Amino acid sequence: MNVIDVLNKEQLKDSVPEFRPGDTVKVYSKVVEGGKERIQMFEGVVTVRKGGGAHESITVRRVAHGVGVEKSFLLHSPRVERIEVSKRGIVRRSRLYYLSEKIGKAARIKEKKAVKQ
Repeated sequence: MNVIDVLNKEQLKDSVPEFRPGDTVKVYSKVVEGGKERIQMFEGVVTVRKGGGAHESITVRRVAHGVGVEKSFLLHSPRVERIEVSKRGIVRRSRLYYLSEKIGKAARIKEKKAVKQ
């Protein structure tokens, strides 16, 4: 195995849940303000999941005070504390760029119903 592959494998996180574009997630990331560090939550719809391995990133979109906000996160970054999946969405695309043009109820995504066991 290549030395670079070994280093990349060491940096991968085990705690990344399984999710796809269209799912609503809560991303808890560490933010440094002055000399203090705190954890900030960002909840929104996953629009893009790019890359692979240690370089994998996601883009999360939400509407705050009528303005669309998109934020990109590296999945295996030490700045990302944890990711929680709150809703599963039904979409047929891997890149949901069309959501940025939609506003209000038109930007909603249908929710996948949970299967009872």
